[in-house]
Amino acid sequence: MKKRIYGLESEYGIIFTSEGKRTLPAEKAVRYLFEKLITTEGFLNVFLENGARFYLDTGCHPEYATPECASPLDVVIFDKAGERILEDLLYYAEQRLHEEGLTGHLAIFKNNTDFVGNSYGCHENYLVDRSADFYDLAEQLIPFLVTRQIFTGSGKFFKTRRGLEFCVSQRAQHIRQEISGTTTNERSIINTRDEPHADKEKYRRLHIIVGDSNMSEYTTFLKVGTTALVLEMIEDNFLTKDFSLRNPVRALKEISRDLTCKRKLQLDDGRKASALEVQQAYLEQALTFYARKGADPDVADILQKWTHVLTCLDNDPMQLSREIDWVIKKHLAESYLEKHDPVTSEDKVLMLDLQYHDIRTRKGVYYLLEKKGHVDRVATDEAIQLATTQPPQNTRAKLRGELIKLARQ
Repeated sequence: MKKRIYGLESEYGIIFTSEGKRTLPAEKAVRYLFEKLITTEGFLNVFLENGARFYLDTGCHPEYATPECASPLDVVIFDKAGERILEDLLYYAEQRLHEEGLTGHLAIFKNNTDFVGNSYGCHENYLVDRSADFYDLAEQLIPFLVTRQIFTGSGKFFKTRRGLEFCVSQRAQHIRQEISGTTTNERSIINTRDEPHADKEKYRRLHIIVGDSNMSEYTTFLKVGTTALVLEMIEDNFLTKDFSLRNPVRALKEISRDLTCKRKLQLDDGRKASALEVQQAYLEQALTFYARKGADPDVADILQKWTHVLTCLDNDPMQLSREIDWVIKKHLAESYLEKHDPVTSEDKVLMLDLQYHDIRTRKGVYYLLEKKGHVDRVATDEAIQLATTQPPQNTRAKLRGELIKLARQ
């Protein structure tokens, strides 16, 4: 696999549920998360010992940005380390609230929407060659990004007049453009904000903001890994098949509502293809590309998992109830509804949806499934725990983390 720097930025939802007369709005509750890290009044923005950054983003959302990572697996490990760091800060903040007479519980959710329709994101960063024309790269990459949600979506239940409905992606319905310079109002598939923090003559930062936040390690690994393989093919001018979509933003929303993954989409040249067929075409080209170039163990693992999920999606998406977030969630809800009245259980399912994204390892639904061995993993608890305090050893985050440790001694 081509050497590349990766990173994820995840915005989290936070809520304080009071057990007394005093309540606390999110914009005040979130400040308690930083008390363990910042001892003086000021900006809620800090680097951590593992090289990551933790700060308060727009809309009172705490945001964790992984350190620079050199592999998709490291992205998974340091993304999960961020959840463990936030969980520790959450319990410390809860204790401080209790000391001040505010009884209740804090909860942090790694999702992308709240109950009133606001959206917050998970942004991916990839270091790419400056020599590749940005708009040519985007044109070849966008069909992949639009259709990959069939295995990267985290899923969402929502109420309609007809009852509960389900979509594959939380983020899809909030995207308005293909490419733009903003991450809030006119959200796009690819953001143009270019901050390589490297030699600008050689590299640029590719900032992808269309993806969902994921609880499943397997899903995050595939999201980053498959994107890396497609980028390498684009940079090597290998992609030969054109799957440009006539209306990528509309297709993004249509795919999200299609749980079969097989509804036909209109392509720019007049042909029609499903999201699954587009992904199969990218996979076929990747298999050919790496058969010629040679696949290291990391590439072979990504290709194997990519092949596996597309095969299952073709046969029956529910076969992925251990690997892919949206399928895990849907399977869980269906199992619940088999034992309860669907009409009177709508609010319970919506709460189950939210609790799936609870980062607390003792209470979050995803983590309860993980403890029971009901989901597949790609990282180990030991690696994740180590990553809460130790930065990657093969990127500049190593030096940053060491400096932060020295500063805190």
